[in-house]
Amino acid sequence: MNTYLIPCLLGLEKLVGDEVRRLGLQDVQVENGRILCSGTDADCARLNIHLRCGARVLLVLGQFTARSFEELFQGTRAIPWADYLPRDATFPVKGYSISSQLFAVSSCQSIVKKAVVEQMKTHYHLEQFPETGAKYQIRFSLQKDRAFLCLDTSGEGLYKRGYRAVGVEAPLRETLAAALVLLSRYRGRDPFCDPFCGSGTIPIEAALIAKNRAPGLHRAFDAMDWAFLPASLWADAREEAVSREFHGRYDIWGGDIDPRAVAIARDNARKAGVDDAVRFEVADMRTFRRDSPYGQLVTNPPYGERLLEKAGAEELYRELGQVWRTLPPDWRTLVLSSHTEFERTFGRQADKKRKLYNGMIKCDVFMYGAHV
Repeated sequence: MNTYLIPCLLGLEKLVGDEVRRLGLQDVQVENGRILCSGTDADCARLNIHLRCGARVLLVLGQFTARSFEELFQGTRAIPWADYLPRDATFPVKGYSISSQLFAVSSCQSIVKKAVVEQMKTHYHLEQFPETGAKYQIRFSLQKDRAFLCLDTSGEGLYKRGYRAVGVEAPLRETLAAALVLLSRYRGRDPFCDPFCGSGTIPIEAALIAKNRAPGLHRAFDAMDWAFLPASLWADAREEAVSREFHGRYDIWGGDIDPRAVAIARDNARKAGVDDAVRFEVADMRTFRRDSPYGQLVTNPPYGERLLEKAGAEELYRELGQVWRTLPPDWRTLVLSSHTEFERTFGRQADKKRKLYNGMIKCDVFMYGAHV
């Protein structure tokens, strides 16, 4: 069995842990900013293709205490790197350190690289390695003097689904958009709306969830080029993902006042293969109305520090609050905002709040209505 480490945005750990459990992996441990689990080689492909909220999938090759450069070197060198890296492998090193005695990341990167080279010299009887072949990104983490040495199986972050080639200002990462949809408990049966849709990320992620379509179904991953993982694993995982898809009719809507943003959203939905499940319109949030007695409104309006001045953002929130009060009582509403005065300007305290990070911006998800 392999150990996998899945980093994620702070605040999303439970959602990612639940995703991993639903995929049937074992020994799931939820920690701050990451999830650890046990799985087979086949689960490497399944995790990459299916995860909606995780940042990437790391294959853990070793973990040990490292309070000194010597301990880091010896612990790294003890890993059988040649079992994973062919002689022509490209193997850059990245990492980070938190609350550890070894805090100079660039020095740690050099030590790890040197230790890997020394171990491979012993196996391949070479003094230099060309690094002209497939990429095997080595990632290390140091937390409270505990080192994890991993291979990054994903390559580009899992938020890069492949459908958003062009965006508008202040885009929301796909992984965070999917998390907002999951937190709203939307599963495809109710009407779903985003009156500040921008490039369409939240409605598109809602459509992928409604269809139960794996978000990584049509993108590539670095580990697809690794010699020690059979290509059939990826084909099998994709076949499994397709067999799990749902086919139905969905009421998913996104509106934005910017015609260019709406055009981009429609193109992104087409690329994601959900243009039959979601519709986008040029619409002013102030005229937003829905007659359905229930549904989900999930949105990420402009923050004061991004697209609008603070006063303009507050006026926007006041107008959103006025629109929200016209909705039937059984609508569940989630608003992501970093504005510290959101509830005051919206006009009502949230029924529930949850702290999240949008990149480096600390935010809250303000939840209203329908027994949140």
